[in-house]
Amino acid sequence: MTPRTALGALHIGALMFGLTGVFGKLAAASPAVIVFGRAAFAVLALGVFARLASNTPWQKLAATDWRRLLLSGLLLAGHWVSFFVAVKVAGVAIATLGFASFPAFTVILEGLIFRERIRFNEMLLVLLVSIGLVLVTPDFDLASQATTGLLWAVGSGLLFSLLSLNNRASSGRIPAVQAALCQNVVVALCLLPVAAPELGQVRAMDWLWISLLGIFCTGLAHSLFVASLAVIKARTAAVVFALEPVYGITVAWLLFGENPTLRMLFGGALIIVAIVVSSRLSAGSGSKAATAEAGSH
Repeated sequence: MTPRTALGALHIGALMFGLTGVFGKLAAASPAVIVFGRAAFAVLALGVFARLASNTPWQKLAATDWRRLLLSGLLLAGHWVSFFVAVKVAGVAIATLGFASFPAFTVILEGLIFRERIRFNEMLLVLLVSIGLVLVTPDFDLASQATTGLLWAVGSGLLFSLLSLNNRASSGRIPAVQAALCQNVVVALCLLPVAAPELGQVRAMDWLWISLLGIFCTGLAHSLFVASLAVIKARTAAVVFALEPVYGITVAWLLFGENPTLRMLFGGALIIVAIVVSSRLSAGSGSKAATAEAGSH
């Protein structure tokens, strides 16, 4: 995968991930059932894809690989559950904007974990994203559904940031489809005990939305994301995923009539613009540096 095709894969993944909150709200089931069903359908979709794609490589996994995949699965399960709780409590717009804090967490954690220097524009990104989240919050009453939902969404962003960094550490060795399949098996097994008592009460239409989540927003989107991290840094992926709130909020406005306030729109715009501007400043810091960085993958 070249850097150009990796960017294209990220944009497709961002569009699919942007619809995640919409499908989650359409499904009347609990977050545990949605996450279990999403992971189960993703496993089926990835299994079929691996069967049809004869050129898909499979790597014999060492004990270290299994530990990383187990950790990724646990992080993915926590990320999904917290995000769908945010959707149910506060709506798609607030949940999606809260999750958009993920790039700020990525910048900080990537610098700490991989000991990479955090540049001025990345520090500015963290500051502007923090201001944007304050503006997105309607009030700071913890009893408020909007505030509670936003906190769940920010927690989801933190878990997703940790997931992306863990995937970066292992994506060069483990094939994308294999990694995504293993991670979703872990998610399904984690949520099965909680979801099992409720499965018989899930409506047929809800299974449709959950299956779309599993096949398109997970099976395909997640494998594209994991594959791209073998070529592109997690911080670059964070820039592309700045478009996710745009997709999610727009569709939620059209389908559910979730009209974001002017303050929320300003805060969301500040988050997105901060990420995009930070990316452009990084790219403009020098063509040689950019070329060296791209060639190092």
